[in-house]
Amino acid sequence: MDDRQHTTPEAPQAPVRSAQEVADDVVARVLARAGTALQSGGTTHTTYDGDQLDLEERTSLRRVSGLSTELEDVTEVEYRQLRLERVVLVGLWGAGTAEEAEISLRELAALAETAGSQVLDGLLQRRRSPDPGTFLGSGKAAELATVVAAVGADTVVVDGELAPSQRRALEDVVRVKVVDRTALILDIFAQHAKSKEGKAQVELAQLEYLLPRLRGWGESMSRQAGGQVGGAGAGMGSRGPGETKIELDRRRIRNRMAKLRREIAAMAPARETKRASRKRNAIPSVAIAGYTNAGKSSLLNRLTNAGVLVENALFATLDPTVRRAETSDGRVYTLADTVGFVRQLPHQLVEAFRSTLEEVADADLILHVVDASHPDPEGQIAAVRHVFADIPGAMDVPEIVVLNKADLAAPEVVTRLRSREVHSVVVSAHTGEGVAELQELIADQLPRPGVSVDVVVPYDRGDLVSRVHEHGDIDHEEHTPDGTLLRARVDADLAAELERVAVRRA
Repeated sequence: MDDRQHTTPEAPQAPVRSAQEVADDVVARVLARAGTALQSGGTTHTTYDGDQLDLEERTSLRRVSGLSTELEDVTEVEYRQLRLERVVLVGLWGAGTAEEAEISLRELAALAETAGSQVLDGLLQRRRSPDPGTFLGSGKAAELATVVAAVGADTVVVDGELAPSQRRALEDVVRVKVVDRTALILDIFAQHAKSKEGKAQVELAQLEYLLPRLRGWGESMSRQAGGQVGGAGAGMGSRGPGETKIELDRRRIRNRMAKLRREIAAMAPARETKRASRKRNAIPSVAIAGYTNAGKSSLLNRLTNAGVLVENALFATLDPTVRRAETSDGRVYTLADTVGFVRQLPHQLVEAFRSTLEEVADADLILHVVDASHPDPEGQIAAVRHVFADIPGAMDVPEIVVLNKADLAAPEVVTRLRSREVHSVVVSAHTGEGVAELQELIADQLPRPGVSVDVVVPYDRGDLVSRVHEHGDIDHEEHTPDGTLLRARVDADLAAELERVAVRRA
């Protein structure tokens, strides 16, 4: 008897999709936009941005797609142009949703474009944790090698930090250069740093990253050994000099790092002197901080006409810019633009830029700028506050969350963010929407002088009257025969000076 059961044919059903097929769909959606992650919308300037001469200089040196490094004729040796690196992106989809994995890969594409690369393709693997050998696993690494060969890429960019052994193993499989997210961010910083201190900070971070990743010369130089183990058991007389080249390189790097740390420490007193001068004159300070490309420089230009560089790129400006500003009631304060943050900001950069990031901790108020049009603004806020936690004292400074790019953001996203953040304001640095409200909020949040004075200042001490106008709150001013009558609130030092020169009244 036939044991097989006869069943009625059922209607064909849609095949069950594997996690990898879902991940491949995510890659397709990401790459449909990854190649233009920075070009969407372009860079739009307003009259507040000034002449943007720095941007013209940077654009004039940008590499152009399609130009080759190979020579067609030997006479062209002096005129050849650099070709853009052609990259393939690689990421892992572990914890989190498919949308979060897509956002991370798109951000990696934007970083690659900012560094001057051309994004060709990408792979996204669904797995809990990176493979300890090749980060992706042997099967996916082999698939990556096939993709790299098919599209003609010369670089693979991994969305994560690779261990030295993982990078070497992956390069052995794909046969092209492999860089990780940290190296990519460091490369962008190296391109955009302009000041002496900024260049020193970036070089220090690069050397800290490079030190554990130095490669030896393999079998071409013997390792130091003795006795029967020397020279693979060849006995006495076979001991080699050891792999001295890599040790020399490490020593040079350590010496260079020590020198850079001394140079950065020597630059600190100049900044401390400026801060001390502001504190002595009781000038409040406001620091602009936030995620990279959230519009910090545009907001600085809108508030102060600073004319600093504005570009639709990640980490476009690195060097801190401090400008003078006034509240609506005439009080003077300083506005400082700081370096932008990003998810998984390399710890080497946080350490190297610690002296610059101290501007945030020493401020009286922080303007935390958020790109409200970004797909994941909450993730941006969390990433910035994670860096704040690494800066001593930064979490204690009052904070205003500035939801920028209101002209591009969805209304429901703005409403959601405002419900989460109590001290927030919606602005558009491009159109000027909400800027007046922001200025009023800054004036309310800035510390006010705490000592009340009622004095008559002699007419020959007009300098003190001017300081009261600039740094104090005047309730009443009157010109009398003996001098200027002032009823005001000032800081303790200025109050002591006023009492010392005040005209005695009967």
